[in-house]
Amino acid sequence: MTDTPEDTRPSDYEELHAISDIPEDYPAPVESEEVLEAAADAATEVGAEEERLYVASQWQLTWWKFRKHRMALVGGAILIVFYLIALFCEFVAPYDPAAFFAQYKLAPPTAIHIVDSEGALRAPFVYGRIRDRDPETLAYIYDDDTSDIHRIKFFVHGTPYKMWGLREMDLHLFGIDAPREEQSILVFGTDRLGRDIFSRLCYGGRISLSIGLVGVSLSLFLGVFLGGVSGYYGGRVDTIIQRVIEFIRTMPSIPLWMALSAALPPDWPVIRVYFGITVILSLIGWTGMARVVRGRFLALREEDFVLAARLCGAGEVRIILRHMVPSFLSYIIASVTLSIPRTILGETGLSFIGLGLRAPAISWGVLLQEAQNVRSLAQAPWVFVPAVAIVLTVFAFNFLGDGLRDAADPYAR
Repeated sequence: MTDTPEDTRPSDYEELHAISDIPEDYPAPVESEEVLEAAADAATEVGAEEERLYVASQWQLTWWKFRKHRMALVGGAILIVFYLIALFCEFVAPYDPAAFFAQYKLAPPTAIHIVDSEGALRAPFVYGRIRDRDPETLAYIYDDDTSDIHRIKFFVHGTPYKMWGLREMDLHLFGIDAPREEQSILVFGTDRLGRDIFSRLCYGGRISLSIGLVGVSLSLFLGVFLGGVSGYYGGRVDTIIQRVIEFIRTMPSIPLWMALSAALPPDWPVIRVYFGITVILSLIGWTGMARVVRGRFLALREEDFVLAARLCGAGEVRIILRHMVPSFLSYIIASVTLSIPRTILGETGLSFIGLGLRAPAISWGVLLQEAQNVRSLAQAPWVFVPAVAIVLTVFAFNFLGDGLRDAADPYAR
């Protein structure tokens, strides 16, 4: 059998003509240099992308997957803003949260203008206010005084305060140059005593947001530690810890919170009540985490990587913290991000019914407790702004938790 000469073999294009209806005089496709270069560049980019994924660290893969979750990024941005405001509330709040403006009781939020009454464009400003009474309801009515213009300025000097209780300062993020009795920049209006709601909301966020972090941190520590000990060692230790967990979980959480909160001495200072409420809210939260951690440890303690760590001489604490706990980090992240808003809502509920923090403490629950009357609901709906802040915080934590849970396992599709 002889080989077919190179020049007499039918080309691929001729074979295509033989099995298709393409006319014989139809020109053969020509691959231009531009097409070949584009294909080569695309292949190079794909190869570089694959190489970047192969050499990336665990944290890089986690971040790349997390930033694809748009709602998680939005939730994270909202929480960053809220926590920064809570951290620097003395600087952000334009007034002292306990300061009274007798001439502005239940005043509505101040409108910020950039165009004056004559149609001229100006820097952001607010008008002065004129107070009058409704002859029928006797409620106060506030109108803008278009002849009294106050320009909004940033980094202004105002009411003195102590930053974090340490350093005397009087610099505020924004404000207006006017005497105290003429102050009229009330972002969220005032309450029934004439106190600025925005300033009180900033100060209240420090307690409400921090109590979630502190309470969940305590629950996380107890849950991971006791659950890990129970699942890793087993035996009598496991039996004792599980019976304690079952006893605590048989108690209804809300009545237990109410009973323990009511037992706190009423003459305790604010800081002691704060930590008392934190411990009460954490008393039940750790049991669910401990149950899950125990189950995971029972399944993981016989795995090959745990045995290899033991053979390499790793201590038990290192095996638990460096090898076993990271293997179910996604669940821990999801549980923490869901537990923080639950703790915030717990503190808000207890303070709302008068069993949690009480005045002069300022938290979002205390602000809502002061607004629970028909007059506020009918005449001053802006006093419920703390409820909006609570809802935004809860949604932001839920979206952030979804994104972190998915990103914690970057290899899952």
